Amino acid sequence: MKKLGKKSSKTRKIKEEKKKDKDQQSQNEEKLQHQNSGKLHSEVEHHSEEEDQLNPEDVEFYGTPGQTSFVSAAQKRFSNGEKSVSKRKRTDSESGEIYEQEPRKLFAGESQQNMKALLPIKTKKGIIPQMIEEPNKETCNTSADMLERDTIINQEPKPLPQLSNIQLFIQRKHNLQERKKKIALLASDVIENPEENMKKLRELRLMLEECESDAYITVKKLVMLSLMEIFKDIIPGYRIRLLTEKEKEQKMKKETKALQDFEQGLLMNYKGYLEVLEKYCTGKINEQSNRQKRNGIKHIHIPDEASKVITELAVRCMCEMLSNHPHFNYRNNIIAVLVPLMNKHNSVISDMVCQTSSKVFREDKSGEVSLEIVRLINKMVKARDFRVQRKVLDTFLALKIKEIDTSEDLEGNKKKKREFMSRRERKKRKKIANLEHELLETKATEDKKKKVKLHTEIIGAVFLIYFKVLKGFRKSTLLPSVLEGLAKFSHLINIDFFDDLYKVFNELIESEDLTYRESLHVILTAFTILSGQGSALNIDPLKFYTHMYNTLLHVHAGCSSEDLPLVIDCIDCMMNRRKRLISQQRILSYTKRLATLSLQQMPNGSIAFLGLIRNFMLTYKYTDFLFDNESQGSGIYLPQLPEPEHCHAYNTMLWEISSLKNHYHPAIKKYAVHLGKMAPVSGEGQLPIQYKKPPRDLYNDHSTEIDVFNPPVAEKSTYKHKSKKMKMFMQEDITDMVVQVLSSISD
Repeated sequence: MKKLGKKSSKTRKIKEEKKKDKDQQSQNEEKLQHQNSGKLHSEVEHHSEEEDQLNPEDVEFYGTPGQTSFVSAAQKRFSNGEKSVSKRKRTDSESGEIYEQEPRKLFAGESQQNMKALLPIKTKKGIIPQMIEEPNKETCNTSADMLERDTIINQEPKPLPQLSNIQLFIQRKHNLQERKKKIALLASDVIENPEENMKKLRELRLMLEECESDAYITVKKLVMLSLMEIFKDIIPGYRIRLLTEKEKEQKMKKETKALQDFEQGLLMNYKGYLEVLEKYCTGKINEQSNRQKRNGIKHIHIPDEASKVITELAVRCMCEMLSNHPHFNYRNNIIAVLVPLMNKHNSVISDMVCQTSSKVFREDKSGEVSLEIVRLINKMVKARDFRVQRKVLDTFLALKIKEIDTSEDLEGNKKKKREFMSRRERKKRKKIANLEHELLETKATEDKKKKVKLHTEIIGAVFLIYFKVLKGFRKSTLLPSVLEGLAKFSHLINIDFFDDLYKVFNELIESEDLTYRESLHVILTAFTILSGQGSALNIDPLKFYTHMYNTLLHVHAGCSSEDLPLVIDCIDCMMNRRKRLISQQRILSYTKRLATLSLQQMPNGSIAFLGLIRNFMLTYKYTDFLFDNESQGSGIYLPQLPEPEHCHAYNTMLWEISSLKNHYHPAIKKYAVHLGKMAPVSGEGQLPIQYKKPPRDLYNDHSTEIDVFNPPVAEKSTYKHKSKKMKMFMQEDITDMVVQVLSSISD
């Protein structure tokens, strides 16, 4: 019994020690799990003197998760098909002790998929593995999503506040003010430093596609105008060339790279701006853009009145870009958009485009832009079978072309020269031509040959339209514009077309379907041709003189007074440029007719006609007959007769001159006095210097649009002279007697 008691007490002690070891080991493991990495390192350093260094193989083994577990190793071994070979049988006590000393999982019953292995700690008692648990992202995300969904489902929709019209107006005004500030800041930054603010320029451009429902129409208009002013300021004075792929890959200096980035960014934003303007100009304002489709932005329909205003503004912006920078990139694209709008029914848009085209024609020095516009107008007129508005062809009158190349068959002459040249001479000529071309590119001035060539092509396209109208569309509304254009460019017409033109002009005059203004254009064109290249032609313009003589009666101070410059040019071309080819009867009849018309004009027209009469008197001495009151020959003056050759003008007088001496205008009065004294060149009655000008200049100087009187009428003096009281009679007695008599007379 004593032996059994001793044995039981020993086993109890062993069990208690084992319990204490287990409890202590579990406490150590819990402490190690909750301690931070700093404490672990400190413990490792504390035991570093007592520990041996680990081999790399041990580190690799303990670094893999799950390798320190006895059960996992056994499972692997059995799964691989290995037999568990036991060399000897173990007792229960040994197996329990060994089992207690074996490493175990930190978290029993949990998978190690989310466990991350750390470096193990080696102590006197053994190796302690280190594991850390990673949170599962999927479970966190799903839980967060579930919470958000629950909150969205459980959350009741808040009703929007009901605002009055005044509150909505105030809110819109506030939003619009904020957008204005943003537009102003972006625009000022871009203008201040465009090289570094291309992103802000892009941001401003993208505001054109915004669709805020409160004030986005006003924002569109403000952005369009702001971008127009920005591009007018920052666009360089040269064309930007697009870089090739090889040039983009090449290395370059920092300054060169910055300049190229600026140019490419500017070109990209300018292209995007023009695309938006083209969309608005062509009536596609309510179509959804590609950017809105990609980003899923809902497009808001714009009312018709607002779209009309935006279209007009877009056309104005395009016109400004073309007129201010006709040399820059995408010039042909702008012209292709604007030219069809010249014939638009909207008068505001068509007038705007026609005025821009006329401005470009006047300011174009090289002729490249003008040629592109003329070609597109020619295509448009042909495509619409000449059913276009008259103002479309009126734009050709703004062309400044004074010289063209009149040589014929230039290409044929070049071919003939090449046939007589050897191969060596051709190569030499080709090298010389290339060198000359390179030298011309370095010149600052425009090449004259190139300019003349372009002007020749322009005039060829213009005359092609004019001749087709004269041939097949004489009753169209384009005829006045065609006749006016022929009158202006008649000195550039090839002499081969003169005979055909005179036949057409005679038919037009004989038809009597022309207005007096159209007749004036026909006459001016005919006499311009005869006084220039057609002077060698044997043509008698008697019909034109007769028609002009009768047409003058339609010119008066009413609505037709605007045609006086055309009348002055016609008479100057008919009389002064053909001095030796005019009969005496024509000169006298025209002199008398002009004197009659001078009484029916405004002051500027009257003084212009008096200037023409003065030129006749200085050129033709036989005009003295009109200042003589004695009739010569037979017959009397017949002013109603249509034939100037047979109206007996030499039997009349210029009595209109004496009437004009009493004219209210001081300039006309002086001119009439001068003509009344037979227009002396010097001495008494000579004309002041300011009136010795051509009739056209006199008409412009005394225009009533500027002032009624030129020079102005002098103001009356405000100084009052003091008058002395004079006595009636020297003797006072006589004075008293007169007063007494007068007072006695009864009323």
